[in-house]
Amino acid sequence: MELFWILLFSSLSPLAWGQGVYAPANAQIVHSGAACNVKDDNISERIYTIKEGDTLVLQCIVKGHPRPQVRWTKTAGSASDKFQETSIYNETLRIDSIQRFQGGRYYCKADNGVGVAAIKSIRVDVQYLDIPVLTVHQTISDVRGNYYQEKTVFLRCTVNSNPPARFIWKRGDTPIEQSKDNGVDIYEPLYTQGETKVLKLKNLRPKDFADYTCQVSVRNVCNIEDKSVTFRLTNATSPPMIRLSVNETVVVDPGQDVVLTCEVTSGFPQPKVTWSRYPDSLPLSAYVRGATLILRAVTPADAGSYNCTAVNNVGNPARKNVNLVVRTMGNLTYQITPDSNKDSETIQMDRDLKLSCHVDATPQDKVNYTWYKNGSPVFPSDRLFLVRSDPDMAPGTSSLEIVDMKFRDLATYSCVANFPGSRVPELRVDVNISQNSVYPPVLSVPPGGQVVNVREGGNTELVCLVVDGKPRPPVLWSRTEKDLLMPSGQAVVETPDGRLRLRNVTRDMMGMYRCQTAPYNGLNIKRREAQVQLNVQYPPILDPVLQDVRSRNYQMVTLRCTVLRSNPPRLTDVRWFRNGDFIRMPMLDLKETPELKFKLEPTNNGTYECRVSNNAGTSTCTFSVSARPYSVEFYFDTPNPVRIQKGNNYSYNLQWTQKDPEATDRIMGYWINVRKNKQDLLSWPMDLRGKEPEKGVLMSHTISNLRIPLSYEVRVAPITTYSAGDYVSRIIQYSEPYTYPRPSDHVCGFEDERICGFSQDRSDTFDWTRQNHLTQNPKRSANTGPETDRSGTKEGYYMYIEASRPRVLGDKARLLSPLFNVSSVRGPKGSGRVPYCVSFYYHMKGKHIGTLNVLLRVRSIASVDSVVWTNSGPQGADWKKAFFDISPSGPFQIVFEGMRGQGYEGDIAIDDVSITLGKCKQENTVANAGKTVLIGGSRSLPLADWLTFGLSCSLLLLYR
Repeated sequence: MELFWILLFSSLSPLAWGQGVYAPANAQIVHSGAACNVKDDNISERIYTIKEGDTLVLQCIVKGHPRPQVRWTKTAGSASDKFQETSIYNETLRIDSIQRFQGGRYYCKADNGVGVAAIKSIRVDVQYLDIPVLTVHQTISDVRGNYYQEKTVFLRCTVNSNPPARFIWKRGDTPIEQSKDNGVDIYEPLYTQGETKVLKLKNLRPKDFADYTCQVSVRNVCNIEDKSVTFRLTNATSPPMIRLSVNETVVVDPGQDVVLTCEVTSGFPQPKVTWSRYPDSLPLSAYVRGATLILRAVTPADAGSYNCTAVNNVGNPARKNVNLVVRTMGNLTYQITPDSNKDSETIQMDRDLKLSCHVDATPQDKVNYTWYKNGSPVFPSDRLFLVRSDPDMAPGTSSLEIVDMKFRDLATYSCVANFPGSRVPELRVDVNISQNSVYPPVLSVPPGGQVVNVREGGNTELVCLVVDGKPRPPVLWSRTEKDLLMPSGQAVVETPDGRLRLRNVTRDMMGMYRCQTAPYNGLNIKRREAQVQLNVQYPPILDPVLQDVRSRNYQMVTLRCTVLRSNPPRLTDVRWFRNGDFIRMPMLDLKETPELKFKLEPTNNGTYECRVSNNAGTSTCTFSVSARPYSVEFYFDTPNPVRIQKGNNYSYNLQWTQKDPEATDRIMGYWINVRKNKQDLLSWPMDLRGKEPEKGVLMSHTISNLRIPLSYEVRVAPITTYSAGDYVSRIIQYSEPYTYPRPSDHVCGFEDERICGFSQDRSDTFDWTRQNHLTQNPKRSANTGPETDRSGTKEGYYMYIEASRPRVLGDKARLLSPLFNVSSVRGPKGSGRVPYCVSFYYHMKGKHIGTLNVLLRVRSIASVDSVVWTNSGPQGADWKKAFFDISPSGPFQIVFEGMRGQGYEGDIAIDDVSITLGKCKQENTVANAGKTVLIGGSRSLPLADWLTFGLSCSLLLLYR
């Protein structure tokens, strides 16, 4: 099923730019068609409903000239008026298989650059009904001391739905009525998520041990069927309990297999066990077998919190968590910290020295550090202190502090990090401590490297070297601007050799870069730093890049190419070209804006280029210079452009405006070309006879003898003395009046998808189908149904019922006319009722033809249907005409009801329906082009008397 919304915007204000140019105007919305449900909220905004999973199509039809651009946006709900970031630029927004979260207010914004944009909104309400969830809870309490115990059971039924669901409780197959059973209580608890109803069984009785069903219903809204869930309550019913086969925290090495078992110790019915991981999903390598989770060859990515849950819908679910930790060990670094109390940057005798060692590991607190001096383990003494977690360093850092350093302390110290009992390889770092092996680093930028020039798109490197010092630490790079990240997206980038390599350089990389010595793998002292400027060179940025220049012949034309930015700013060359050929001209001043002046003639129309260069490259301004007139702009809002002609033909009133008619030579006329299937049918010139087009003023031309109901491509091009403009094309198509049925218009032949405002009855068995000869099923039954529409054309449409399977005898399809309001129309003298004439053609060919009924549905307190015309059985192979009078007592609709006969050869069709004021008069109708056209003898129904038509903005809801 597809749900269509059509927004119709209509101008209510004077034209903004002359007769033909105007902005989209505000509009009102009325409902026409059918939806799952239609209701008004407290601000009189229509809310339209659709079933979850159906296809929603929102179509925005806008009036305005030039033709507006339509933008669709959505808010989460009525409380927010902010557009979402995403939007769709199209007249039609299609949502396949709509979901509940896609409900809300949809905005259609139309803008054509003239005046104020028009905005309209639609509230979409998505209807759904989930399967309910039934849980059981029980309490046991003492009554009157310990004389006896009272056992109470609560059956809680919860469901998510829209609209709110209705609950029905059953014991076995019998509905439970609280008023007839003192042992039960049915109520709605407070502060619950979703919709909930509780069935309370007080002081359990033997008959209370039974099957209980919770049935939920949204009363068949949008044809959503009822849902239910059943639970068997016994004296053994109990909540689940579980226990784990492992500790709450499991630490393993990479590559190991892990088996986690969640054993159910109690619970009836038998609980269902599931495994999950937070916050991620289970690994792809995970295998669940019953209550056991198996992880093969774990990696660090498999670490996390694993959750075991047992559910049997009795009491609360039982849950256990296991924290899986996979050992990892990353980069091992060291630091040499001279006596910080003396602000020293070198190693000195009789002063303190601290050596620190840190490894990035998981779990960090399980890392074991061992210190060695010249290969022998270091043991704490009065001058050597081992600190397991140094508070002055990063967490998990081990330090060796040497107090009052002596010559015997000069040695090679080693730090070894490992996981005891693990297969993860240990890491080791050696630090040589001597008076000559440790001194501060010197950071330097090579000569000429303070500023680095590179062309955009090229590769380069920034160099900052540690030229002296032991040990030599790595160099860290960052941007000097606080909020800017490095090209890699990181805040800091480490380089072991001090060279920052940049590839595919862009201009946003341009700026100052800071290089610093790292505080690790060297002396832990004040950082040395320097700066390097990156200068990205790029070709000139010009305006305009492309410009369309129109002028009259023999007028002076000035082309100007403005340099907006350039790096380097100094220009090296400026050259002008016409159609690729160099234009010789005096030497240009490179400090001035490049400019070219010339007189436009028929021989020098073409493409002009201004090529501007600097040391980084060349950019181009392109000008399309022509005396050709601008293309026309079609006007799409012509009221009633279609007129019926004799011979099954129609005419179309084509309208357009001319863009800037005074910009070029005088427009003498237009070429008009009509095409079908990309083949030219006819071309002719339209002579303006000396009258020049005016800006914003509509021009009209009627194209006649177009065949009903074919569509055509029409192309229009302006003509001047020296040249012709480009063709602009649009599709024109035969369409029936949108506000059908109006008695002054022709009959409804169902040629338009909107079928004149008719709609399908939602209470019948199946639907009428719109069809023509070209859309017929080639495997259809040959002995039933029409070959063509009533006029005999293959392209003409009609409405019919298909009698083939799955249809059975007696199935009904009803087609409803729009609703008429007759309250303001007076009948003939002496009569309080107004007569109407109903006329239509029908086709009933086939040996299994059933019945075609025409019903008059009068709206009052309750709708009343009465049969006003009927016919049954085969009526031959030709279309036949029927007409009759009605005199309804109030607002009414005409209902065409087709009933399926004994077999599949029973297709029934209707065509050319008219409903007019006044009694039927045979002389008031003539055959015109195979369609019946009213030519007199009837009054028009006032437009205000239509219930569903006539406002300036209409909303059409269709199902297909």
